[in-house]
Amino acid sequence: MRKGEQTRAAILDVALELASRNGLEGLTIGLLADRMNMSKSGVFAHFGSREDLQMEVLKLYHHRFEQEVFFPSVKEARGLPRLESMFARWVKRVSVEIASGCIYISGAVEYDDRPGPIRESLVAMVRAWQGALLRAVQQSIDCGDLQTGADPQQLVYEMYGLILALHHDARFLRVPGALDRANRGFARLIENYRNPVHSKHSD
Repeated sequence: MRKGEQTRAAILDVALELASRNGLEGLTIGLLADRMNMSKSGVFAHFGSREDLQMEVLKLYHHRFEQEVFFPSVKEARGLPRLESMFARWVKRVSVEIASGCIYISGAVEYDDRPGPIRESLVAMVRAWQGALLRAVQQSIDCGDLQTGADPQQLVYEMYGLILALHHDARFLRVPGALDRANRGFARLIENYRNPVHSKHSD
């Protein structure tokens, strides 16, 4: 990368760290300039406005989520192997974010009633991930791993509930064993939806 691109990438890395801890609304040009030992005008030279900076941070977060969770998971076989990989990698990422914070979750609180392009982008990103989960569930039903009558939206809703509970108990309440509870909850959830006929043949 050119020097300007390297500087911009470095600014975004620090901005993502700050936004993860303080929220996107807590991200300011002044705070970022202090952390980077740059002038405010120097930061503005790379990002035209605070909103542009917030948007780029959001895109970077989404890109890293895809690289760590989505893309490795879709290499797994369709059906439960892929769905289980998606949840396992999702949990692993949340477990790392316990120390910093999840922009998807903090952003949902910050922008639930705040209209604008950042909210629209955040909603689109979360819906894209939900769409990927729904497809994985439907594929699990189609290949016979899960019951024919299983409701994909309900299963994804319950998966999201486990992740939110994990983030809440581990980050906010500091409850020991929250990670194990999330994994046990998912295992129980899958057993509830599993196709017993297919499982019997698999054995």
